[in-house]
Amino acid sequence: MPSPSLLSTPLLGLFALCIVVFSLSAMFSRKSKWDPNGKHCYVTGGTSGLGLSLAILLAKRGAHVSIVARNQERLDKALKDLENVRQSPSQKFHGYSFAVDKAKEASAALEASTVPFDGKCPDALFLCAGKSRPGFFVEQTEELMVTTMEETYWAQAWTAFAGSKRMVKEGVQGKIVFVASLLAYFSIAGYSPYSPGKFAIRGLVEALQAEFLMYGIDIHIAFPGTIFSPGLEEENKVKPKITLKLEESDDGMEPDKIAEYLLSGVSKGMFHITYDFIGNVFRASTRGSSPGNSSLLSQIYAFIGAIALPIWRHDVDSKVRAHRDEHYAYLKEKKFL
Repeated sequence: MPSPSLLSTPLLGLFALCIVVFSLSAMFSRKSKWDPNGKHCYVTGGTSGLGLSLAILLAKRGAHVSIVARNQERLDKALKDLENVRQSPSQKFHGYSFAVDKAKEASAALEASTVPFDGKCPDALFLCAGKSRPGFFVEQTEELMVTTMEETYWAQAWTAFAGSKRMVKEGVQGKIVFVASLLAYFSIAGYSPYSPGKFAIRGLVEALQAEFLMYGIDIHIAFPGTIFSPGLEEENKVKPKITLKLEESDDGMEPDKIAEYLLSGVSKGMFHITYDFIGNVFRASTRGSSPGNSSLLSQIYAFIGAIALPIWRHDVDSKVRAHRDEHYAYLKEKKFL
């Protein structure tokens, strides 16, 4: 145990000064902002929600945009939306109908997107594809468990797999941007089918961030909270009551606003991208040795988290325990018991 003398005021002052100096040095050593203007940006899940908002925002910033989704009708509509915000006659907008949660289709989609660019890989991959299937773990089937992992983890991992190979072979020092969720920092009742895929994305990204330093490829991961989208409406139809109750204080945010925060974080070179108080607290409290956005602010958020998060967790668990009788009645109604 350290002696009380080690906690003297001068030492604490020196420690605080070191934090400030380190934060300032990190701030001023940050790379110049990345600009999507004139670059080929590839967006999966680009026909609705965050993916569509991000594709439109990239088009507004002068990027060439390729979008990928399953539904051709939605692709055609999304391409019209991109045309409406065209900034230059030279911009190229293309849509590709593929299921990116399958390895071969993810690779084929990426290959197709290179054709209008003389076979060159996109400069930036924005991986927004994904689907949430909330529910109770004991109600899942083997098929649903596999499908949910495909729709969360593999829907992004396969594109990153194909894209990174091309980037390295072609010497493209681009960007790969993953979209996880706040549920990749923590999870709650009702998200046992969904959260594992998001945690897996975070695990992949942590490894790639270090590994791809050798190639000059930047890795980013965003952790949005509730996004108001058609997907959320469908999700809420099957979401357990306890999950809805735990989320009732979540205000959520429009996809256009989240797209702005995400692109701003990418432009500034942030690794973990969070955009609100709650997200910043969870990021600072759970980031381990991941590169931080601001050392001083991270320390402040981590301090807040050390006090507030145990209280929040106790409240969440109390609500789950109080729901026990209702849950058992639900299981009996569903013939599970």
